[in-house]
Amino acid sequence: MGRLNDKVAIITGGAGGIGMATAKLFLDQGAKVVIADISKEALEQASIEINHENLSYCVVDVSKPKDNEKMVAHTLEVHNRIDIFFVNAGIEGTSMSIAEYPNDIFDQVIDVNLKGVWLGCKYVIPKMKAGGSVMITSSVAGLKGFPGLGAYVATKHAVIGIMRVAALEFAPNKIRVNTIHPGPVNNEMMRRIEKDISPKNPQEALKGFEAAVPFGRYVESREIADMALFLASDDSKMITGCIHVVDGGMLVN
Repeated sequence: MGRLNDKVAIITGGAGGIGMATAKLFLDQGAKVVIADISKEALEQASIEINHENLSYCVVDVSKPKDNEKMVAHTLEVHNRIDIFFVNAGIEGTSMSIAEYPNDIFDQVIDVNLKGVWLGCKYVIPKMKAGGSVMITSSVAGLKGFPGLGAYVATKHAVIGIMRVAALEFAPNKIRVNTIHPGPVNNEMMRRIEKDISPKNPQEALKGFEAAVPFGRYVESREIADMALFLASDDSKMITGCIHVVDGGMLVN
């Protein structure tokens, strides 16, 4: 018997590495899943790869209120309920000092990583069933600083505040709200960050990140999905307002 039988989940950033891994796992555990992302082409490819009858998708710019409303309407029309919300969409921006950071890229990071989380919580959580679960993807960058990643770090710190307020506001409906904090994940975002930090030798940046992880390797997307499954399931029914780190020990030092 699946741990998410008859549950309905929305996953933003659903066409990315963590989003797809989580969608696959939730579906394997009996959930019905809506993946949302900004690219229709990416969602179509993800749907082909996942290939499950209980998967659907919705093209969404999470920084737009009407798109969040559309995502809610789609899910309720198809499934008539929402039990789980994985607020996972995010972008890394670029790697530059605060003094040099381009204002337009800063605005993009704020729009997706911070405003997108705010709007998702604003429009989705009030429509969720009592006893539901919300997981927000933050980062180890939400708990410490990383030079050159100021905009990303700022947003990943800020979503902890949203999580804590939402956990209190929706506690009367027994809706749990938590953050997940991955270390460096073996996916396309980290490939871009590595190249941004060390354009001539991205492998050098990769080795630097790995050296900062006591377990000596990047986190895999499936390992983040495992944490999301725990928080989505009834196994976490008394856990809310908490920070959950999946980083191979990176924050120990």
